[in-house]
Amino acid sequence: MEYSWLDSYFLSKRGTQKDYQPDWQATRYFLSDKMYAMIGGDKVGLPILTLKCEPAFAEMLRATHSDIVPGYYMNKRHWNSMYLQGNVPDSVVKDMIDMSHSLVLDKLPKRTREEILSSTGD
Repeated sequence: MEYSWLDSYFLSKRGTQKDYQPDWQATRYFLSDKMYAMIGGDKVGLPILTLKCEPAFAEMLRATHSDIVPGYYMNKRHWNSMYLQGNVPDSVVKDMIDMSHSLVLDKLPKRTREEILSSTGD
């Protein structure tokens, strides 16, 4: 599948900031100073998207989609990685992004969360 819409979808989420980590050759997406997504590569350079996820939902996704694996270089319980050359439907990817954004947003300090929620976007 082609996921050319990913960057614009991330940037449409309230409070999202983006940077590029040259040492990892990865694009990262943040809320405040907390990363909620990363697009990079696995050990052989295959492109992957890594997202925070509820543990039970993470396991269900891995069981349902062979292109979704435990988070690459992340806590395997709370993060999933998805091969971008795979066949995960756009709707599932968007649900994963939405969950990751929400999980990180919910953990931010109340004042920061309120500032993000009162901003324009999503």
